Amino acid sequence: MPAVWAGIDPGKRAHHCVVIDQSGEMLLAQRIDNDETVLLEIIATVTEIADGHEVVWATDLNSGGAALLISLLVAHGQQLLYIPGRIIHHAAATYRGEGKTDAKDARIIADQARMRTDLQPVHDGDQISVDLKLLTARRLNIIHDRVRAINRLRATMLEYLPALERAFDYSTSKAA
Repeated sequence: MPAVWAGIDPGKRAHHCVVIDQSGEMLLAQRIDNDETVLLEIIATVTEIADGHEVVWATDLNSGGAALLISLLVAHGQQLLYIPGRIIHHAAATYRGEGKTDAKDARIIADQARMRTDLQPVHDGDQISVDLKLLTARRLNIIHDRVRAINRLRATMLEYLPALERAFDYSTSKAA
């Protein structure tokens, strides 16, 4: 059984970390920069708070601004759980406090990680997965560029030659 749960609400420039114990008592609440040195310090601080016991980390993002954090946690052998944002959104209604703040979200993430048993662990991607992700992202960018170019051409044709634009049937011919 883990001794502490650390909830991270990730952001682009900074994250918010809240650490709770088995009873839900808050042990640490801190805003941390999205910087490798600072993230390594918070990992060391939280493992020190756990005093040799297991730490379970949780976050509601599994890429983007949380990528550096995820890589560091995996590299240091820490257990990391992914909690979908919709779960955090729905759970937020049951917690006291007004509004949406990073500190409140981090607290909810930590508490949900403590209570739920259906959360998925986050693993660092293997090289094949990373390569496939890059290739599919590149293909998607090319498709979006093509659609934008076609839409610009159609808009220009509609401005100057509306009859010609009407004559093309884009539903049956992509190369019209």
